[in-house]
Amino acid sequence: MRCVLVSTRMDLRKFLGSELARISGRIEVVDHRDSGTDADVRMALAWHPPADAFERYPNLQAVSSTGAGVDSIVTCPSIRPGVDIIRVVDPAQAQMMAGFVAFHVIAHQRRFATFQTQQREQLWRTLPQRAASSMPVGLLGFGAMGQAVAATLVSLGFPVMAWSRTAKPAAAQVKTFHGRDGMMEMLGETEVLVSLLPLTAETVGILDRRVFASVRCGGYLIQVGRGEHTVEDDLLAALDSGQLSGAALDVFNTEPLPKESPFWRHPNVVVTPHDACDASPRAVADMLLSIADALQAGTRPANTVDRARGY
Repeated sequence: MRCVLVSTRMDLRKFLGSELARISGRIEVVDHRDSGTDADVRMALAWHPPADAFERYPNLQAVSSTGAGVDSIVTCPSIRPGVDIIRVVDPAQAQMMAGFVAFHVIAHQRRFATFQTQQREQLWRTLPQRAASSMPVGLLGFGAMGQAVAATLVSLGFPVMAWSRTAKPAAAQVKTFHGRDGMMEMLGETEVLVSLLPLTAETVGILDRRVFASVRCGGYLIQVGRGEHTVEDDLLAALDSGQLSGAALDVFNTEPLPKESPFWRHPNVVVTPHDACDASPRAVADMLLSIADALQAGTRPANTVDRARGY
């Protein structure tokens, strides 16, 4: 089984590293720039592929992402309708995301930013403490990542709510909502809003002034979905007015974040470089082996996305 590596943003061969040797007995891995027009290629591993990436492979059957996000593959002009797109499901990645979100939720709860300011000013001053139970957290997105985040926050004592586009099965100690009306209902009860949504036509610009105005005054945003979800001017206005007391931003409309962006210098914003979590090379290699097994058996690979929905 031949698999081509296609990316404009990372060296996928370097990413896979020693995992290449592990899968080499089953899968022949070739680089996009070296493969030529190759009728033997049936699989691809991609991350932000160029527009013409898949034109050269007439018998391509499946394209997998190196992470949970598949938006850059779904929207690639050269991917044919019959080609399956597969996302990575990595429990270790979800656990890493849960830890990242929990850190920022607790930082807001315990007012760590204020302590850092006091340290710079050499002020020894205690602050009123809040119980986790007094700070409701609302999650936008309740897939594998959202469920891992919810479980971690519940274990720490936070009231957790979760919204999804359509109804999801009930989860222990998580209040669930769905649909547009459900989202607005959840926001009204939310102090910390966490965006874990995939990027689709429906979610572009979803984090706008209406959303920010609907959460509790003095609320906090943790944005770990996709940068295109955020109307950045609306977010800045909500921060400057005090409607939001702060934001932890891992994703942005333009990446890398331009040096002139006001987010770099905003006193109530924490910037991280799209680094909340990554799928492990082992999980990606296991996924490639699973896809190869499915193609050889004539079945559809696990975790194939619904291209109409975008996830």
